[in-house]
Amino acid sequence: MVQTLLSLVGLTLIGAAVILVLQGFAGRRQVTRELEDQRIRFPSDGLPAALVGYAGRPVRTGTEARAYSEMIGEHVRSATGGRTYAEVTAEAQRNAGDEKLGRLRQTAFMGETLRGALLGAYQAWQVTLLVIGLGVLCAAIGAGFLVMALR
Repeated sequence: MVQTLLSLVGLTLIGAAVILVLQGFAGRRQVTRELEDQRIRFPSDGLPAALVGYAGRPVRTGTEARAYSEMIGEHVRSATGGRTYAEVTAEAQRNAGDEKLGRLRQTAFMGETLRGALLGAYQAWQVTLLVIGLGVLCAAIGAGFLVMALR
């Protein structure tokens, strides 16, 4: 009776592991497809030292999406003098007729929106890694239950 129960638990965990791992890899493929559809490429030159290894490459993974978002963040900070979108907006509201501030506000908004979307892809990529890891853990625990059932 105990051996049967251990076997059922082990097999159930291994079945869940297969589903988790498959879903994790499916999620990674989906993130890659979505990023590829955007046709985002790192510039071939002019990248910060930390990103030189990405020069000319397309953004296809969550890690690459995060790196590209960091580049956008640097550009936005440079354009706004280190001010956030909220700070630029507040300044633009105080100076309603200032067209330069209006354009800067739009630049900050678009940059931060793009950054957020790319960071969302990075987070999804990380979740797929977690799901795959949980699948591997379930497989190991399930195998442990099966070993106990055989003893």
